[in-house]
Amino acid sequence: MAAEDSSVSGVSGRYATALFELARDEKSVDAVKADLDRFEAMLADSADLKRLVRSPVFSSDAQAKALTAVLQQAGIGGIAANFLKVLTANRRLFAVADVIRAFRALVARFKGEATADVTVAEPLSDRNLDALKTVLKSVTGKDVALKVKVDPSIIGGLVVKLGSRMVDSSLRTKLNSIKHAMKEAS
Repeated sequence: MAAEDSSVSGVSGRYATALFELARDEKSVDAVKADLDRFEAMLADSADLKRLVRSPVFSSDAQAKALTAVLQQAGIGGIAANFLKVLTANRRLFAVADVIRAFRALVARFKGEATADVTVAEPLSDRNLDALKTVLKSVTGKDVALKVKVDPSIIGGLVVKLGSRMVDSSLRTKLNSIKHAMKEAS
């Protein structure tokens, strides 16, 4: 399964595949995904947790003790917690973000979903998000999960990346193309 998708290759792909197969066999794919999403959000919000995960200075035991406390505090247990502890014991916790990304790709394929990265100038309303999902579903024939990032520098419009396809309808890109056209005309 991992060999079919370049996003699930290497060390992170092997770990993600093992985790996915275990979660699938235990019929807990959604619960594991939710726990990993929560851990990833904590990782994004905490500089101390990032340092714990990435720094080779911490011993495996120190990482394990700290990680156990963090997981208990967050209410993350079961397969996801055990998996994160295995990553720690094997000194692979630094790769957790890649493993989570690969796990998500496996879950999406399993559920027949696609994921689109969407960049917008300001947050979209629920109605606009639903409309975007509907349009993308009509294009792909699959349910599309959106990863929305707000970037005010695009000024307006949006940038959508879906697999190898990208549509850039941002105002910044349009203004840049007008600027280049004017320079060439001079």
